[in-house]
Amino acid sequence: MGKLDGRVVIVTGAARGQGEQEARLFREEGAEVVVADVLDEQGEALAKEIGALYVHLDVGTESGWRDAVAAATRAYGRIDGLVNNAGILRFNALVDTPLEEFMQVVQVNQVGCFLGMRTVAPEMADGGTIVNTASCTALTGMAAVGTYAATKHAVLGLTRVAALELAARRIRVNAICPGAVDTPMSRPDPQAGPQGTSRALDGLYRRLVPLGRVGRPEEVARLALFLTSQDSSYITGQPFVIDGGWLAGVTVV
Repeated sequence: MGKLDGRVVIVTGAARGQGEQEARLFREEGAEVVVADVLDEQGEALAKEIGALYVHLDVGTESGWRDAVAAATRAYGRIDGLVNNAGILRFNALVDTPLEEFMQVVQVNQVGCFLGMRTVAPEMADGGTIVNTASCTALTGMAAVGTYAATKHAVLGLTRVAALELAARRIRVNAICPGAVDTPMSRPDPQAGPQGTSRALDGLYRRLVPLGRVGRPEEVARLALFLTSQDSSYITGQPFVIDGGWLAGVTVV
């Protein structure tokens, strides 16, 4: 038996990266998965491969969420879980960040998370789960990603509020806070591909991260599975850092 047998879970940003690995793992564990993304070709291919439902979803729009939830309930009759994984990252000094860029990141990362919970929770079965993808920058600052960090701080706040408000229905809401993970979003050189970028990032993170390497999307997916399954039945409103020890402190020797 799988850990998610009989459950229906929406995963946003599921066409690639962390979302893709979450969708794959959840299907392996028995869930009916709704693959939601704006990358239609990749999303449809993944859904076909793993036996899931693909829906086009721009997470920053109310109509997109309404349509996605309607498609999920038509196909499966219920919704038991949501993984708000979709997000974007922009590198820029705070004083050099155009308002348009700031608002673009807010619309996807922060508004998308808010709309997801607001739309899905009323339709979710009691005892459901919501997992929001925050970041280790939700707990600390980091130069050059001020807009991203601001939205992830907001995601963590929304997670805690939702956990309190939905507890009466036994809906648990938690946040994942990844550090450096090798995904298309985080690769400074998209042309380098996963292997080339991994080597470049590993050189940097070997010096910054106690475990000495960049994280893998599959590792984040396993944490999302834990928070979506009954293994975490007494946990809600919490941030879970998965960063190779980056936030543990500073190595001086």
